Amino acid sequence: MARARQTALELPDDIRLRPWRESDAHVLVRSCLDPDIQHWNRPGQVDIDAAREKIARWERRWHTEEAAVWAIAPTGDDVPLGLIGLADLDLRGGSGEFVYWLLPAGRGHGVMVTATRAVSRWAFAWLGLHRLRITHSVANTASCHVATRAGFPLEGTMRSALLHADGWHDEHLHARVQDDPEP
Repeated sequence: MARARQTALELPDDIRLRPWRESDAHVLVRSCLDPDIQHWNRPGQVDIDAAREKIARWERRWHTEEAAVWAIAPTGDDVPLGLIGLADLDLRGGSGEFVYWLLPAGRGHGVMVTATRAVSRWAFAWLGLHRLRITHSVANTASCHVATRAGFPLEGTMRSALLHADGWHDEHLHARVQDDPEP
């Protein structure tokens, strides 16, 4: 990753995963105002300058091999509908953790399941990772649905694992290892 440009990943239905661009900052600002994204992902409020810095940080983290974050965008207008990525990348240890969200226009169409599967294939084949995980609040049924449909079985529940605005939440832990069959 350190010496390579971040690649785009083509998905069915004219959707692709591509690196975030500075010109996408307005979408990032808008995402932080969405009540569901705000509740489940805790992004905080960002202005346009903070959004541009966040996008620049994602690019730096690609080159330092700490994270891989893509915009989920239709090939037509190319305006992001969401975000997907792997954070907490540990190339030596062979693992990473998914982060994702969708704006309302992208929800309910299976886009995130398809994107999660594509990033998983990329991480196992291109990065050679051994284990990928998804964690989410047990109350976030949409995220649980994405994880299980993308081939990440539930491994257990972590008690009081994440602080949300409404208090501590138990978290589900889903994982997939490289040798698991494709969903």
